Amino acid sequence: MIPIIGMLLSTLAQNGLGLLSSAIQAKGKEVVENTLGVKIPDNPTPEDVEKLRELQFHHEERLLELGIEKAKLEMAEMELVAKAAQNDADNITDRWQADMSSDSWLSKNIRPMSLIAIFIGYFLFALMSAFGYNANESYVTLLGNWGQLIMGAYFFGRTAEKIIEMRGAK
Repeated sequence: MIPIIGMLLSTLAQNGLGLLSSAIQAKGKEVVENTLGVKIPDNPTPEDVEKLRELQFHHEERLLELGIEKAKLEMAEMELVAKAAQNDADNITDRWQADMSSDSWLSKNIRPMSLIAIFIGYFLFALMSAFGYNANESYVTLLGNWGQLIMGAYFFGRTAEKIIEMRGAK
């Protein structure tokens, strides 16, 4: 059923029936058909396209309303995604702050130790390559990716922590 709707939406968009296409995407084909009181063919012929063009012209205001509803739904979804991303970032910062306030030496130093371990491993693979030993490329790539991830998290995270501390002190 979904490929049929996709073909219909593509046909409508190609023939300048963007309002009708947006309304169908926003509310579904059946809702649009019931709202406008017509049956929209799944595979419209050129004659059907002309009839749909007239229909779009006569019901332009209602189709615009349905399209606006679609835009509002998309904006609300984007806001939810942004809030979730901010919540994730806040949780990470909170965990790191809890690590730093802990009495445990390990929890305070695990990030720099991980970064040092990755650097040592990467350096050993570089030495192996320099002395003619075969270093498996996938391990080198993996260590490089881990190094980027840990380095980015460590330095960006520490910078974010410092900024939060400075703003909290004001």
